[in-house]
Amino acid sequence: MARASRAAPRALAVAGRAVLSLLLAFSAVWGCLALGYRVPAGAVAKGAAALAWGGLCVYAAVALWRGRPRRALWAYLIGLAALCGWWQALAPSNDRVWADDVARTLRGSVAESVVTLENVRNFDWQPDSDARYTPRWETRRYDLDRLASVDMVLSYWGSPAIAHTLVSFGFSDGRHVVFSVEIRKERGEQFSEIGGFFKQFELSVVAAEERDILYVRAGPRAERVYLYPVSMPLSAMRELFLSYVRTANELADTPRFYHTVTANCTTLVYRMVRAIVPGLPMDYRILLSGYLPEYLYEQGGLDRGQSLAALREQAFIGVPAAPGPDPAAFSRAIRQPASARSAP
Repeated sequence: MARASRAAPRALAVAGRAVLSLLLAFSAVWGCLALGYRVPAGAVAKGAAALAWGGLCVYAAVALWRGRPRRALWAYLIGLAALCGWWQALAPSNDRVWADDVARTLRGSVAESVVTLENVRNFDWQPDSDARYTPRWETRRYDLDRLASVDMVLSYWGSPAIAHTLVSFGFSDGRHVVFSVEIRKERGEQFSEIGGFFKQFELSVVAAEERDILYVRAGPRAERVYLYPVSMPLSAMRELFLSYVRTANELADTPRFYHTVTANCTTLVYRMVRAIVPGLPMDYRILLSGYLPEYLYEQGGLDRGQSLAALREQAFIGVPAAPGPDPAAFSRAIRQPASARSAP
């Protein structure tokens, strides 16, 4: 009986050390990645900072199991407080040396039914490379009384589970404008899913002509781009358009960090749409955005008169020809029947 009474506290002590060790391991990994991505210095300094933090966590874990944890844990807690304080002090900004395609901030103003968008992107991209282009930013006016359609655009570059989500609004005069929630890259910076967890990028809303933003993805970048017409009442179309404008204005006034899961190209759109369509269920396909067509089909957002396979075949825009100066002509061309476009 006495032996059993002594064994219970020992088991609890071992369990407690195991839990603390897991917490130390988690904080070691998180801290090393945070320092590796966000220390404002070169690779050597980033590596040194991550190594120092990882070493402190290992020192605390070893001391914990050797039964002399007090000094090591105090050192770890002081280091953790300093790390968390530094992390909280990292602030998003609209004042950096930005890549050309996100160099300007979208702003919109509304007067009755007319929305004026400043800094609509309308680049001319060379067919052989997305590094060769003629930048052009324009001010455009859109009459929401002439709003006629909404298309969801998915652009795939690798895994079928992951796609970039864009929304294109069409008007009765043949014009379209595409809204895209993107990272705001600094010049020379590349997208990183892991970096998106660690405040590496700011968040931006880009408004662009289809001849710009869809062509560069389907053409020079060789991504697989699909365009799905979405069934939505005109009032909901209008409110979604205005939601993009409000979000763009908020980001222009108060910058935010992009986050790979909670603030990305799909989750922000989902929040906008859910505000318009209450009760829209959360689903894993909101995160695995490559499967959004299946989700929208189930929810009645796509034409249920056709099979999803037929819709997907029609949605693929192929490899479009280099666009001319008329944006409406490009928009008409990518909406031709699937038989008139290249096969996926």
